[in-house]
Amino acid sequence: MTEEDAAAVLIRAAEGLFDSGVMSASGHANLSARVGREQMLITAQGAVRGLKASQLALVNLEGEVVRGSLDPIMREVVGMHTLVYRERDSAGAVIHTHSPGLLAFAMANRELPCRYEALLRFGQAEPVPVVPWAPRGSNRSVEGIARALGRSAGTMAVLLGNHGVLAFGPDPAGAGALLVALEEAARGELAAAGLGGSRDFPEGALEEVRQAMARARQ
Repeated sequence: MTEEDAAAVLIRAAEGLFDSGVMSASGHANLSARVGREQMLITAQGAVRGLKASQLALVNLEGEVVRGSLDPIMREVVGMHTLVYRERDSAGAVIHTHSPGLLAFAMANRELPCRYEALLRFGQAEPVPVVPWAPRGSNRSVEGIARALGRSAGTMAVLLGNHGVLAFGPDPAGAGALLVALEEAARGELAAAGLGGSRDFPEGALEEVRQAMARARQ
């Protein structure tokens, strides 16, 4: 993806998060998109409502700013974005938010189970793991994310204990759509608790969903 293309799709992805109603009241988030193999375009500020191309910075995967500038709050979180790109070759975009339903699970330090069919369709067929709290952007925080990704090879998101969520996908649109499904799953879990709790899928549900999706594409 070129830098120009990355800017356009990041702006659309940010708009989509607000349109979908998954953002916190503060509107805080950070989004990035891979540019080539060794760089990323990332939001330069913590507020992304009405995001413009001028509010993006080009950063290499060592965390060094190549073009533009980053607010101090963003310099703290660059490491968690670059880690995902280094650990997951398939990741083309990373999004961090404080989406309310997911935040509830993060604050409770409870993994988000996979009991919502939309997650199966995104391939998120395992629980979203929790990274124990550590100061934002600290080595301990980044190392915790790395350990969670290592233990959960199939996950495309992690919950940051007492903080929020980090989701990634092949591109900003895909990462954004996954985040919306994760937030729906979290809110569904919270609502189902009042009805006795959600229920696990029957054995073989993931394979059935994959087969149904394959038939639909024929």
